[in-house]
Amino acid sequence: MSEVIQKATLARNAAPQLAALSTGRKNEALHRMADALLQHAPSLIDANAADLARGRETGLSVSLLDRLALNEKRIEAMAEGLRLIAGLPDPVGESLQSFSRPNGLRIEKVRVPLGVIGIIYEARPNVTVDAAGLCFKTGNAVVLRGGSAALESNKRIAAILHEALQALGLPADVVQVIESTDRASADEMLKLNGYIDVLIPRGGASLIQNVVKNATVPVIETGAGICHTYIDDSANPEMAQNIALNAKVQRPSVCNAMETLLVHEAYAERELARLAAAFRAANVELRGCSRTLALVPDMKPAADSDWDTEYNDYILNVRVVAGLDEALAHISAHGTKHSECIVTENDEHAVRFLNEVDAAAVYHNASTRFTDGFEFGFGAEIGISTQKLHARGPMGLPELTSYKYKIAGSGQIRS
Repeated sequence: MSEVIQKATLARNAAPQLAALSTGRKNEALHRMADALLQHAPSLIDANAADLARGRETGLSVSLLDRLALNEKRIEAMAEGLRLIAGLPDPVGESLQSFSRPNGLRIEKVRVPLGVIGIIYEARPNVTVDAAGLCFKTGNAVVLRGGSAALESNKRIAAILHEALQALGLPADVVQVIESTDRASADEMLKLNGYIDVLIPRGGASLIQNVVKNATVPVIETGAGICHTYIDDSANPEMAQNIALNAKVQRPSVCNAMETLLVHEAYAERELARLAAAFRAANVELRGCSRTLALVPDMKPAADSDWDTEYNDYILNVRVVAGLDEALAHISAHGTKHSECIVTENDEHAVRFLNEVDAAAVYHNASTRFTDGFEFGFGAEIGISTQKLHARGPMGLPELTSYKYKIAGSGQIRS
């Protein structure tokens, strides 16, 4: 029996015990997990150091090393995420609808766990904690298959969480980490119907597309983030610069970071040179269209492929557009339906942008970096869905549930 089947079986067998736990018991466990992370932070940092050393040896980029790195502050944030999850309402058992039929049947629609959730992701060990916490609160067992870059970190996190659950006499098997880094282990998860109820991929475009195209298990697609900020003619220059810089450089390695800046031609005439200088001061490489290069000649020319590239790095495309219509057309052609922003003082343009852009999160005068479960008040997130079925945007607790109908009768039979 493969490691994947063995651990998926353990998760499947433990899931009913978790689904039956009271909210109070689940919250107690989440607080114990948070305490355990803080208690064992030194050993977790040591495990992470081994991952970072291996990452440097294998040539991981600076941005990917940043995604991988753990320190006391980040471990404290992971623990705080678990505590926030504990403090949120438990969706399991929530009555969504109840009604009676003329024949006397009483029907109630209630939230229930999905069952066993499989998550395939890359070099972000905080995902291991966030996913375990969210799944635990919603009564779902979870099978986690992280990337090879974070293997030692993920193994140590799993051991810490298992110890916390065992100390409370709770089923530790509901959290499983696949240790095999062979691609075959990820591919095996794609077809584990009967073991895994839903798959959620988190990572780059190639990982996500492999899961979407090859899985027989149902998939919630979390999208690559080719996110745009459009600066309209009426934008406040100071606000526009602050939002654009934050969207790109606050943490460029994540999916809600901006990859392309669209600038109204009149605004570009006035402000683009100053804006470009601010990006260069932040060590951002700029790639521009022909109209951009005419205004700021020392940028690199943008290739056609650049508009469809998620860099996750200090690289930014810049395109000068004639106005809102051209900006909307560019986003429609090159966006990934993740997060898009307009900076404008024109209310009519803002309304059009918010209504016409097809994306999970659409912003007016705020950075795309806020597309995040923690920032939305969800405690954490299991991923950011860019599809429309079942869930869209940052997925918190309610999105990790399904529902069932409970029907009470008094002997009715159908004629």
